[in-house]
Amino acid sequence: MKRILIIFTAVMAVSCNENKETAKTGSGTTFSTEGKKVTVYTTADSTELRLSLTDTASFSDKPQPFENEVSVFVDPDKTFQTYFGIGGAITDASAETFYKLPAASRQEIIKALYDPKDGIGYTVARTNINSCDFSSDMYTYVAENDSTLGTFNIDHDKKFKIPMIKEAMKAAGNKLNVFASPWSPPSWMKDNNDMLHGGKLKESAAKSWALYYTKFVKAFEKEGIPIWGISVQNEPMATQRWESCIFTGEEERDFLKNHLGPTMEKEGLKDKKIIVWDHNRDLVYQRAQTYFDDPEAAKYIWGIGFHWYEDWSGGTPMYDNISRVHEAYPDKNIFFTEGCAESYNAAKFYNWALGEEYGRSMINDFNNGMVGFTDWNVLLDETGGPNHVQNFCFAPVHGDTKTGKVSYTNSYYYIGHFSKFIQPGAKRVIAAASRSQLLTTAFLNPDGKLVVIVMNQGNINTPYSVWIRGKAATVTARPHSIATLIL
Repeated sequence: MKRILIIFTAVMAVSCNENKETAKTGSGTTFSTEGKKVTVYTTADSTELRLSLTDTASFSDKPQPFENEVSVFVDPDKTFQTYFGIGGAITDASAETFYKLPAASRQEIIKALYDPKDGIGYTVARTNINSCDFSSDMYTYVAENDSTLGTFNIDHDKKFKIPMIKEAMKAAGNKLNVFASPWSPPSWMKDNNDMLHGGKLKESAAKSWALYYTKFVKAFEKEGIPIWGISVQNEPMATQRWESCIFTGEEERDFLKNHLGPTMEKEGLKDKKIIVWDHNRDLVYQRAQTYFDDPEAAKYIWGIGFHWYEDWSGGTPMYDNISRVHEAYPDKNIFFTEGCAESYNAAKFYNWALGEEYGRSMINDFNNGMVGFTDWNVLLDETGGPNHVQNFCFAPVHGDTKTGKVSYTNSYYYIGHFSKFIQPGAKRVIAAASRSQLLTTAFLNPDGKLVVIVMNQGNINTPYSVWIRGKAATVTARPHSIATLIL
């Protein structure tokens, strides 16, 4: 980790010395390349480069690139959605692993994830309401058949999860937006009398279940953790061997507008954001149409959440479905709420494809209208757990609970190329590459800096020009790399 901290310190030293020009967003943008240099930070396969300062380049006149030249065209005048933030889930598994590690390892992890200077500056955290697959045990916050919720308490979470969230908040400068998601209501609220294996919420339990969210929010806030928002149900169309609960689009819509939304308002929580769907890209348009075309439901919704686990059978993930939602409902936020590399295998720990999956997804989804990204577990142990149903996965950071060693997968660095440099409140702007091996997206930060991310999926060095209004600066994309360019 010492090497990582040195790299981050160098990044911040350069960033702080760059000219801070204020830019206007929307029509009439005043961004100019005049007198600007491009500063490049790179992570690349088969090198030691990890979020490393690698290049600087200057702009010169270039009215029209030739056809055989590779270019990334950026247009800061065309602005789109507002960037919300990036982070990951602090699950029971993450928190349990965290507190099994020595103090020095814990400090390293918190700094690496949440510190905006010496880490990658996460600003979002998700956590679970009741147990999920990434818990060591099954639990709820109430006694059996307590429909009044008089026994509600979060003592279970006070041991690991709440303390870790507080440490993350502190490292993030108290700029951490925390949202919470349930995997299942208590078994007695469901028609299958089981927290696992799907099942549905009983209509007779809808009132109690709606109140349950508010109890959770208030209990966490009493512990000093402000809750930014909630999602209605994690993966509402998946019958899993772990905690799960099925809602059709109409059922989720009606539960929201008849129970959850009114209850949140009645309990003084109208300001909390509500996220619907919270499942894969495959059905996202049909679900969006079901919620947003009903004004009585839509008035409670901040945005629609999605995951990346749709079965794409080796083809292209369904990025276009995100674009369809953005086209139809441009005023609604589209938020990535979960994704990870599944099927943990220690032999694949440093497989470069882990990071490239993140880069490819984030670039495409941002370009299609996504406002923010939430990774799954922020930390897991040396087995890809703990997990009470043996559903082991990768995380950006793994801690060996036997040795105390902290290890970083390539996904940590790929995520960092976005989270470290894009500021909440940034506006996405046009970035378009002239060759398919380069993927790109760009944002105009509130401080006036232009952030351009370029990912090279190819096997060779690829020189290219960053072209803005007849001015160009030449940069080289290393094989299988991701770079963040700051202007």
